[in-house]
Amino acid sequence: MRPGAARPKKAVPAFTSEAEEREFWETHESTEYVDWSRAEPVRLPNLKPSTQTISLRLPLGLLERIKIEANRRDMPYQSLIKAWLSDQVRRP
Repeated sequence: MRPGAARPKKAVPAFTSEAEEREFWETHESTEYVDWSRAEPVRLPNLKPSTQTISLRLPLGLLERIKIEANRRDMPYQSLIKAWLSDQVRRP
């Protein structure tokens, strides 16, 4: 191989599930498989973040106060809880 020439990349294996692919990329260096110098920016305007349903037990009085505050802000109370949690997690 001549100096400065790009190395041939390894072939990305075929995956049978998303979990298998996730495990692979968590344990392998992508630069061995992808020529990032040829990557192009991509916009995904309709992409929604993945969510997971959880069960959260709250005292009834607290939930009622949250619902009142959400109603005052004209938003669903679950959205208000998510916004508050997001704000708190981002704080240093």
